[in-house]
Amino acid sequence: MGNGNGNGIGNGIGNGNDDFGFLVGTWDVANRRLADGLDPDSGWEEFPGTSRATRHFGGAANFDEIEFPTKGAAGLTLRLYDHERGRWTLNWASARTGTLFPAVVGRFEEGAGTGRGVFEGEDSHGDTPVLVRFVWSGTRTDSPRWEQYFSADRGGSWILNWTMDFTRRTPRPDSDSAVGE
Repeated sequence: MGNGNGNGIGNGIGNGNDDFGFLVGTWDVANRRLADGLDPDSGWEEFPGTSRATRHFGGAANFDEIEFPTKGAAGLTLRLYDHERGRWTLNWASARTGTLFPAVVGRFEEGAGTGRGVFEGEDSHGDTPVLVRFVWSGTRTDSPRWEQYFSADRGGSWILNWTMDFTRRTPRPDSDSAVGE
């Protein structure tokens, strides 16, 4: 199980993988989403959200819940760092369906210090199989951005179909005293 203690149980501390530590706290989120995720001409809808994120396993796990009050919707993300592969797995669940969506995996370029991370996976949009790409940017600021892209041609072209612009509501916590340890 590979985290050095022989039993597969570890705290993740000392592995330097607190890439999502920037997200800990409470955020106001400005969402902008295409009405149809594969049609760039379908028009954009804008709506607010509130996100609360916590840090776990010494930064090797991160959990957030987001609410979209004008949509009557909510979701949550579980992010886990795979120490052996040196990458993150991001798992999204919707309160509407009560199911996990297919995971996306990836990493931050040279760690979170660059402020940019790319994560990809396979999913479907209606009956159309798609590749999904999440891009985090500005993670070294108090206003990071998340973007979602779909590709219906196995990565030949990508359609930006959702953006989330985060504005910190609570002060950035000290990583040693972050919520949820």
